[in-house]
Amino acid sequence: MRGLRFLLVILGLAVLPLAAGLWLPDAAVAQDVAVVDYAQWEKDAQGAEDALAADRVSSQALESLRERIVAWRSTFGTAQNANAAQIETVKAQIAALGPAPTEEKPDAPEIADRRKALSDQLSKLQAPGLAAVEAYSRADGLIRQIDARIRARQASELLRLSPTPANPVNWPAGAAVLTGGLHTLWKEADEAWNNPARRTELKNNLPVIVLLLAIAGILLVRGPDFIERLSVRLLTRASIRGGDIVAAVVSLGQVIVPVLGMVLLVAAMLSTGMTGMRSRALISALPQAAFYFFTLRWLASWLFRSEAGEGAFLTDRPAEARFHVNMIALMAALEAFRRAFITEVRPPLSMAAQAVWAAPFVCILAIFLFRLGLILRPAQAPSESGRTEFRDKTLRLIGTAVVAISVVAPALALVGYVAAANALIWPTVASLGLLGLILLLQRFATDIYLVATRSGAEGREALLPVLVGFGLAILALPAFALIWGARTADLSELWTRFSEGLTLGETRLSPAVLLTFLLIFAIGYALTRLTQGALKSAILPRTKLEKGVQNALVSGLGYLGIFLAALVAITGAGIDLSALGYVVGALSVGIGFGLQNIVQNFVSGIILLIERPISEGDMIEVTNQTGIVKGISVRSTWIETFDRTDVIVPNADLVSGVVTNLTRRNLTGRIIIPIGVAYGSDSRKVAAMLLEIVEAQPLVAVDPAPAVHLVGFGPDSLNFEIRAILSDVNFKMGVQTEMLHQIYERFAAEGIELPFPQRDIWLHNADAAGIISARPKKVVVPAVAPAAGPAAAGQAPPATPHAAAAVDPRRIRNDPEADEPERGGDPEEETG
Repeated sequence: MRGLRFLLVILGLAVLPLAAGLWLPDAAVAQDVAVVDYAQWEKDAQGAEDALAADRVSSQALESLRERIVAWRSTFGTAQNANAAQIETVKAQIAALGPAPTEEKPDAPEIADRRKALSDQLSKLQAPGLAAVEAYSRADGLIRQIDARIRARQASELLRLSPTPANPVNWPAGAAVLTGGLHTLWKEADEAWNNPARRTELKNNLPVIVLLLAIAGILLVRGPDFIERLSVRLLTRASIRGGDIVAAVVSLGQVIVPVLGMVLLVAAMLSTGMTGMRSRALISALPQAAFYFFTLRWLASWLFRSEAGEGAFLTDRPAEARFHVNMIALMAALEAFRRAFITEVRPPLSMAAQAVWAAPFVCILAIFLFRLGLILRPAQAPSESGRTEFRDKTLRLIGTAVVAISVVAPALALVGYVAAANALIWPTVASLGLLGLILLLQRFATDIYLVATRSGAEGREALLPVLVGFGLAILALPAFALIWGARTADLSELWTRFSEGLTLGETRLSPAVLLTFLLIFAIGYALTRLTQGALKSAILPRTKLEKGVQNALVSGLGYLGIFLAALVAITGAGIDLSALGYVVGALSVGIGFGLQNIVQNFVSGIILLIERPISEGDMIEVTNQTGIVKGISVRSTWIETFDRTDVIVPNADLVSGVVTNLTRRNLTGRIIIPIGVAYGSDSRKVAAMLLEIVEAQPLVAVDPAPAVHLVGFGPDSLNFEIRAILSDVNFKMGVQTEMLHQIYERFAAEGIELPFPQRDIWLHNADAAGIISARPKKVVVPAVAPAAGPAAAGQAPPATPHAAAAVDPRRIRNDPEADEPERGGDPEEETG
C-alpha cells in the first residue's frame, strides 16, 4: 500500500501541470511578449566591442563586462520562447487549410485570404523571438571573445620571464623587501602604541582578549593531541561496530579545533587595536595557513596509518610518507604567509624581488614532493593473472607525475619562469590533497555500507562502494579544474552549454528533456509492473485460463506497457524523432543483417506467446533434447533436461522446427517396450505372460486396453512388443523399468530363454588345420556368451570362448558355398 500511495503521489505531481493547462487555458495561451530594452543592449554590446578592440581594459574589468553580457544572454534565451503557444496554434491553423497552393491548384479566394491573414499574424508573433535569437547569437559571440582574451592574458602571464633568482645580483632586491617589510611592521606597531585612543581600546578590550587567548591556547596546544588519542582509542576498540566511522568523524576535530583556535587568536590580536595594514594582512592569513597545515596533516594521518592492514594500503613506508606530507603542509602554511606579506607592498614588488621570494619556496617544496612521489610508486609486482592491479597502476602513474613535476618546477623557477613554476607545483599539492580526500570519503562510505549490510571484508569489493568512489571522482572534476587555473566563469559557461543540450533537427536534447523522459518512462514502467502484479496475483488466478495463457498475457502486457511508456515519454518530453529518420534508415540495413537472428527469435517468441504451442511445464522433444519447459522469453526458451542440465533453445527452432510436445493437452502417453525370446519358446504363453505383467501396472490405462503383439521373426529371436497407454507419461521410465524387472523374473521362473546373437561358421580345409576331416563342418559359435539363459536351461554353449576367439573373424562365412580362398592366398594353408 505504501508503494501504491507513493506511485499515486508521483502520478498526481506529473498530471498536475496538465490539469492546470486544462483548467486555465487562458493562462496557457495568453503569454506576454518579454520586454527587452534593445537600446540599452546595443550600448552595452558596442561598449564591449570597443573594449575588446582597444585591448586596454584590465582582466577584472573584462570579467565585470562579461557578467553583464551573460545576463543579457540569459534574457535573450528566455525571450526566444515568446509567443510559443500562439505560434503553434497559428501553425496548426495554417496546416488545417491544406497544402500550400500551386499554379495548378490555387486556393479559393476565401481560403487564400484566410491563409494570408494567418501568415501575417504568424510573422508578427515570430518577430520578437527572431530578434531575441539574433541578439542571443551576438551576446554569445562577445562572451567567447572575452573568454579568449582573458585566457590569452593568463597564458602570457604564465610564460612571463622574470630575472633569474639564481643570479646573486637579484638577491639584494629580495633582501630589501624583507627589511622593508619588517620596518613597516615595526612602524605600524609603534604608531599604534603611541596613539592614546589605541591604548584605550586595548585597555577596554583586555578581559576579552585574555579570554580569547586562553581558549585559543587550549585549542591549539591540547586540542589536536586530545582528538588524536580519542580517535586511536576508538580505532583499537573492536567491540564497537563501525569504530572506523566514529573515529573518522571524531578525527575531523584535528582540523576543526586548531583552526577554530587560530580564528580566536586572530580575533584576540585584532581586538587589541595595535595592528596596521601590513600586520593585519599577516594576522588574517593565520586561519588560512592553519587550515592548510592541519588539513594536510590530518589526511596524512589517515592515508598513511602505521597500523597493519587497510590503513597502510598506499605504501609500505607510512612513517616516511607522513613526514614528507607534514613538511609539505608546513610549506603550504608558509606560502600563505609569503603571499600575505607581499600583497600589501606599495609600490608592487619588482619582478626580480618576486622571483627571489618565490623560487626558494618552490625548490624546497619540490624536494619533499620528489620523495613523496617515489614513495607513492609501488613496486610493479604482477598479480595472479599476470597483470598489475588497477590501484598499483594508478599510484604508479600519480607518483611518476609528481616526480616529473618536482623536477620541472624548480628548473623553471631558477630559469626565471616563476609564475609557471608556481602554477605547476602548488596545484599539484592541492590535487594530491583532493585525491586523498576523495579516497578517504570513499573509504568512509564503504565503512558505512559494511555496517549497514553487516558484511565482512569481502563487502569492500561490492559494486556500491565502487560506484560511490566513481561518483565522488566525477563530482570532484570541477574542483580539479579550478585548482589548475580554470575560472568560475569557464565552469558556468560549460554548464550553460550542457544545459542547452544537443540540437537534432527541430528537437533540442537538453538535461531537462532527458529528465522529463526518464520521469515519465519511470511512471509508465511502474504502472505496467503494478498492473502485471495485479493480473498475476488477483485477477488471472480466478479465471479458467491455463497457466501458460496467464503467463503469456502477463508477459504480453509487460512488453506493451513498456512500449507505450516509451512512446508517451518521448511525446511528453517533446522529442521529435523525425530528425533521426535518415540515421535510422541508413542503419536499418546493417542492423537488419547483424540482428537478423535476434529479430527472428524475437518474432518467434511473440508467436509462441500468442499461439502457445508449448507452455511452461510441458515435456517436449526438440533438436535431440528432451526436457521440461521452465521458461519462455521473447528470444529463447529454457528447457531443463532429465539430467538436470539447462538447455537454451532459440525460439526460431521451436517455431520452424519439429517439436514433440509429450504433455500438451494431457499427461497421457503411449509406451512401447520391445521384447525378444529365443526360438523354441511358446509364443502364446509368452504373450499371455507379458499381457498379465502390463495389466498389473497401476499407471497403465484400462481404456484403451494394453496389447501384446508378435511383430516379427528376428535373426536370433521372436520379437514381441508391449503397447500401453500411461495415465502420466512423466513416469514412463519408472513403469518401463518395473515391467522389465518383472519380465526377467517371470522368464527365469518359466524357463523361457532370452535370445543372444548366433553365427554359423564354416571351416574349409579342416585337415590342414588339424581339426576335423576335409569335409566342411558347420560350427555354431555365440557372438556374445549368454549371461543366464542357457545356464538356467541346463544347456552348454556350442563353443567355448577360447574356440570362438581362435576363429579369425575375416574367415566367417554365412554361405556354405562360399569356399573359394581369397585372392593371393594358398588354399592348402587357409583355415577359417
